[in-house]
Amino acid sequence: MRHLDYMKQHHKSTYNRLSFEGKLNSHLYDINTKAEEMFSELVNQMKTNEGITEQLKIDNQLEWVRRMNNIRHRATEIINHELIYT
Repeated sequence: MRHLDYMKQHHKSTYNRLSFEGKLNSHLYDINTKAEEMFSELVNQMKTNEGITEQLKIDNQLEWVRRMNNIRHRATEIINHELIYT
């Protein structure tokens, strides 16, 4: 939905073209699919790089949640920059 709103505001011609051609929903579906895959990959890579393990989750749940939330926020920002708002 963020990409749709962005297109309506900043890329009206592309939005109108895709809408008239009946390709808007498939375009949005593709963006959503790519974003979900990219999010999963980024989170897993960042977890590995930062040494976040299931053992940390068992030993210190608050620290695990804090670090995972940080990773999720960073991954979301990357996806917004590379997919959603382009």
